[in-house]
Amino acid sequence: MIGVAVIGCGRIGRVHARNVAQHPRARLIAVYDVAHAVAEKTAGELSVKAAASLEDVLADRNVDAVLVASSTATHIPLIRAAVRAGKAVFCEKPIDLDLEPALACWREIAPHHPVVMLGFNRRFDASFLALHERLHAGEIGRLELAVITSRDPAPPAAEYLKGSGGLFRDMSIHDFDMARWLAGDIVEVHAFGANLVDPLFAQFRDIDTSAVSLRAASGALIQINNSRRCAYGYDQRIEAFGSKGMLQAGNQRATSVELWNAQQTAAKDLVVDFFIQRYRQAYQTEIDCFIAALENGGSVSPGFADGIAAQRIAVAAEESLQTGRAVRLSS
Repeated sequence: MIGVAVIGCGRIGRVHARNVAQHPRARLIAVYDVAHAVAEKTAGELSVKAAASLEDVLADRNVDAVLVASSTATHIPLIRAAVRAGKAVFCEKPIDLDLEPALACWREIAPHHPVVMLGFNRRFDASFLALHERLHAGEIGRLELAVITSRDPAPPAAEYLKGSGGLFRDMSIHDFDMARWLAGDIVEVHAFGANLVDPLFAQFRDIDTSAVSLRAASGALIQINNSRRCAYGYDQRIEAFGSKGMLQAGNQRATSVELWNAQQTAAKDLVVDFFIQRYRQAYQTEIDCFIAALENGGSVSPGFADGIAAQRIAVAAEESLQTGRAVRLSS
């Protein structure tokens, strides 16, 4: 059994803690949060210990791995501390809001040969994974175009926006990782952004709507469109177009039932409401892959380098938005 401690008992931390607690080959040793009452509540729900301090977590010999689900500003200090304590790490994205601290973190921990997996959960969605496998098996020939759609059902609160890092680093970073996963290394970025949803975003020098074009080293083109508001739910789709055809992965609904009558045709359930519901299975699968890698001594994917690569694209997108020009990524 792989012993795991979860740090951070907010929304996503509780999801991870439940999935670890229910995993047949893992044992949830403890949960920790600087807000001890929140940790106590989560610990009570899952019948585990609420650690009194981070030091207690890292000193516990039963803890093989630390799952970091706390605020982004804490990710690098926690990764460093866990690696120094000899623990494997699963860390939610992004590594940091800025690229240089993330690079410095890797330079510091690399000599320890760390096991660090990044929480790009969309890679583990069953439909997206099937599309990826069939694409790379050559089913549609050479990839020429990909379209990635990601739109949130409603804007986040102002308090969240203060520390989000902006749309590209907070929301689009998942799509930047998906672009690399599908098409390989990205060499050019051209971003457009606007404030079309809520004036609140402009107050934080942020955008709420974006269209980003990417060019892969292979020559494939990728288009990513994001919005912080979607009237019909959580819109998550991928289209891959190649020399021999097309693959699509669409939205999820509660059922596949359709209504046909005199007023409407092919009327379906609304798409699922938000990421917790949409990616419920993906969160379980990524934890299973993490546990399996620790059991077998294999490498983890996505790893630290994938987090860095996605962040480089986010930085380039911001530069492109500010300058109005396409930005080449250095090798």
